[in-house]
Amino acid sequence: MFFVLIGKIIVKILKLFGRNAGNLPGIILWHLTGEKCCKIFDVKCPIIAVTGTNGKTSVTNCIAQLFAKSGKKIIINKEGNNLDTGICSLLLRYCDLKGRVNADYLILETDESHVPVVYSQLKLEMLVVLNFFRDQLDRNGEMETLIQKINNFCKTFDGNLLLNGDDPNTARLGRANPDNKNVKYFHANRYDFATDSVFEASEGRFCPFCGQALEYDYYQYSHIGKFTCKNCGFGDYEPYITAENIDLEKHSFTADGHRYTPKLNSVYNIYNMTAVAGVSKIYNIDQKITDKVISGYTVRNGRMENFMLGDRKATLNLAKNPVGANMTLRVMNEMKGEKELLFVLNDNVADGLDVSWIWDINFSVFERVTRVVTSGTRAYDIAVRIKCSGYDADKIVVRPDLDSAVEELAKTHGRKFVIANYTAVQPTRNALKKYSEKHRGEKSV
Repeated sequence: MFFVLIGKIIVKILKLFGRNAGNLPGIILWHLTGEKCCKIFDVKCPIIAVTGTNGKTSVTNCIAQLFAKSGKKIIINKEGNNLDTGICSLLLRYCDLKGRVNADYLILETDESHVPVVYSQLKLEMLVVLNFFRDQLDRNGEMETLIQKINNFCKTFDGNLLLNGDDPNTARLGRANPDNKNVKYFHANRYDFATDSVFEASEGRFCPFCGQALEYDYYQYSHIGKFTCKNCGFGDYEPYITAENIDLEKHSFTADGHRYTPKLNSVYNIYNMTAVAGVSKIYNIDQKITDKVISGYTVRNGRMENFMLGDRKATLNLAKNPVGANMTLRVMNEMKGEKELLFVLNDNVADGLDVSWIWDINFSVFERVTRVVTSGTRAYDIAVRIKCSGYDADKIVVRPDLDSAVEELAKTHGRKFVIANYTAVQPTRNALKKYSEKHRGEKSV
């Protein structure tokens, strides 16, 4: 109760100064409580957590909508403060002076490395794990280290565990606790642009149990696809829910015989929405509500967000690791006609100072990309990387200043795509908005 009172006072002071109290109260309580800041709360309601390298925010928000539209009182970390300190700050805003949290469900996006930390202090009912890719190595370390942390947590977890069964690094968690009867997998059938061999950065080549090479029927992207280990049978499971009849051109797929029409048309998003449909199935959410959530969900935070640069359409996507960048390139390549790309790369602390990950982006798959503009604090690094992939250097324009880069991108005809990493995405959004407002209604020359 004493720590809750201190936290409430800190939140109040921050709000008086116009701050949103997103993380700082939790950081202070983290130090005061001996790194157990989430343990001070009395949470009786079920907790659903979503984790994984990519897609956490979208899936968490969709799950929250499922329950909110079902009339449930929910608490969600919509702002994305997904470390233990951020979740602590969130609960401070909603608890009473005794630390009691009043809600029907907590729906929490949770950083991969903090799943064991947070849920050793709070009772978790369901964990959704989307995927694992190499990401911010100078913060997270190698991917295997991260997976082992969550695997150790799963050894004693007996709640609902919904796993991406097409990611061997995720599916392996299903064997962590043989006594858990609540393990379920979501799966997606082959889509039109799947490949028979891998041509992007891939981490799932060997069986984590016997060490033999995994065999793939197909790769959807990176190491995501239909796999099995012929030696020990890893990957041979019955999916709980499957995305079928995937048609990106029509923005549709089916699951359990029901047709969904998401707004975002990438196979990456199909996996996200299949996970959402899986949660809906587990909790018996009304089908009409699930339809509305999946068909209506869109993003306005730099994740496949569209802007008009005069009469030229530009799609911005956040990419903080090779897989995120490769997925944007796939969407771009799968679109007919000529297009141009702006890539904005920063190397600030939040991005990870090590930008060597750009060498795992497969720029050699460019199709009908007539020009590339690069920007950000490492504009020249990304330009060199693209040149080394075999792309014509005469078609690369370097503009470290973002406003100049957007002006450069918009001065020609054609469809535009923009990739920006973590600290670059919001400044890039602002630059695109500024250009759009300045040139609203103009036609390209």
